[in-house]
Amino acid sequence: MPWIDTERCNSCGICIKKCPAKAISMENRKAGINMDECIHCGTCHSICPEQAVRHDSEKTPYDVKKNVEMTKKFMDTCAKSLGDEKEKWKCLERMKKYFNREKVIAEKTLEEIGKLK
Repeated sequence: MPWIDTERCNSCGICIKKCPAKAISMENRKAGINMDECIHCGTCHSICPEQAVRHDSEKTPYDVKKNVEMTKKFMDTCAKSLGDEKEKWKCLERMKKYFNREKVIAEKTLEEIGKLK
């Protein structure tokens, strides 16, 4: 999914004019994408003269770090709130199940949309 690097956006508005889904608007003099409206056509990627429209794959390391930090926080909170250090490790196992479920959903989704050809 596309996202706007606001450091690169110069507020030219080209992406707003060219977006076929009308999913881009100006927010505080920077372009922003309404992901509920975005059709993932890639037009904004190719027309931005500043390359401010970025691919979500660039955020993967950040997202992984965020998930690990969230898991650590939950583990610490479980141990503290439930009064038992063992709860920390139970929480870790629950988080593994959560992320495995997300992986299965993604894999099955890819399988199903592959059938759309």
